[in-house]
Amino acid sequence: MKAAIIVPPYPLAEAPAPPLGVSYVAAAMEAAGAEVRIFDYLVRRYSPDKLRRELDIFRPHLIGTTSVTLNFPDAASILSQAKQLRPEALTVMGGPHVSFTAHETLSQYPGIDLIVMGEGEATVRELLPLVAERESPDKVKGIAYRRKGEIIINEPRDFIEDLDSLPLPARHLLPLSRYQALGYPISIITGRGCPYSCIFCQGRRMVGKKIRKRTPCLVVDEIEQILAYGINRINIADDLFASERKRVEEICGEILKRGLTFAWSAFARVNTVDRETLRIMREAGCDAVSFGVESGNGEILKKIRKSITLEMVREAVNLCKEVGIIPHTSFMVGLPGESRETLEETRSFAASLGSLYGYHHLAPFPGTTIREEANRYEIEILTDDWSRYDANGSVVRTAHLDPEEMNEFVARFEQEIAETWEEMVEGYGKTNSPETDLAVRGHFRMELTHRLLAEDLIETCSETTSGSGDQSVSFKALCEKIASGTSFEIDLIEETIGSFIDSGYLKKGEGNGRAAWFWTHNLRSDFPGSGSNG
Repeated sequence: MKAAIIVPPYPLAEAPAPPLGVSYVAAAMEAAGAEVRIFDYLVRRYSPDKLRRELDIFRPHLIGTTSVTLNFPDAASILSQAKQLRPEALTVMGGPHVSFTAHETLSQYPGIDLIVMGEGEATVRELLPLVAERESPDKVKGIAYRRKGEIIINEPRDFIEDLDSLPLPARHLLPLSRYQALGYPISIITGRGCPYSCIFCQGRRMVGKKIRKRTPCLVVDEIEQILAYGINRINIADDLFASERKRVEEICGEILKRGLTFAWSAFARVNTVDRETLRIMREAGCDAVSFGVESGNGEILKKIRKSITLEMVREAVNLCKEVGIIPHTSFMVGLPGESRETLEETRSFAASLGSLYGYHHLAPFPGTTIREEANRYEIEILTDDWSRYDANGSVVRTAHLDPEEMNEFVARFEQEIAETWEEMVEGYGKTNSPETDLAVRGHFRMELTHRLLAEDLIETCSETTSGSGDQSVSFKALCEKIASGTSFEIDLIEETIGSFIDSGYLKKGEGNGRAAWFWTHNLRSDFPGSGSNG
């Protein structure tokens, strides 16, 4: 039994982490006895020819993918193409978007055979033997599928009570060196579930209101495994990691007991942190905490059921600064009751906190209360073009504000940042401090890295002459080819690629009668022309 999981494209500028949900599902498939490969098109260029080649090599019996709302159109299109290429394979889609649009998705995309709704690990473990034996999935809970042209939605599956029973995420199937080159943190969870009922969030319906916890020792076992890959930055993606001091003490205590040294961040609610909890987190290596604040208007916070006050926000931010943790606060534009006055309140409040902060637009995702009860909240949803649900532009109108006004508000904030950035770029190598120059160069380097990954520039510009030759000559030729096809300076290219080589992310090798540079993980599949990740 062979299963391929497709990671669909997603804007690298949005700083995506290595896909955690995919890694959990892949691990569940492996535990069920399947041979699994991940076709990662998030940090590799996607093309129909590449998909065809990789499917021809692997020949899977099941092809799955996932998506959030933003990249659902791409994911659905790619999975439909996969069905055309291998019509005998079962095509499966999961994730938060299709969990709430299962009937609609199956109606619009005949190339998608089956939808997994909600948590997927137990479902795929039950589904795989049926696929192998070509038996009906009619008794599998938590799925939607077609039977004789009719769309069938089976009864929901209960949430997984014992998270410790899940195998650790199968990150060994990911092209990790590419993610390491990006430098984004690896995400982990210590539990699932959220008892809160914010009207703009899918979380409670996806993972349940009851908090389910993993054993602290197993959490730190996973951290050790991640560190063994050479990764030294982790993000705890739980909704409520910092909500229980005793549990934080147990996990942080285990980190300290094992002598693990790494940087990490976490998400938290402002009404669940206290000084001692944050102090313990800082001692164990936490250097940043992100709080979803959403609005600087107290009435809007009540309306969206956020269950916090502005006083709680200020206290949480100040506590972070006291213990040496960088606080990040995020705000949402376009919530129910939003007006010019509330936007000004939010602008003033956000600026007064002394934290790093930013804005994003309300995106009424499928499965959220605000989408299902838009009239009640006096919100007009303007489009179902899912590609616009990136929170970077308004897709709603409130009773008091048009989308143009909301876009203009965020644009003014972003323009201030852009002007500051332009000054930094203008002063690069001239009037900037060394620290500012380092930040500017780091930004250019990240832009280059995005291009290297999204366009497969290492592969397309790699030398193809036979024989080993002199490595320095090959390195120079690679950099010159990349420079000739981009606007980046040769010294930045040499510095960036040289650091990837020094870190072991890139190596030169020979295969198929030619020498080439390749990303090192997974070595077998990443070498050009030899498998799924090349």
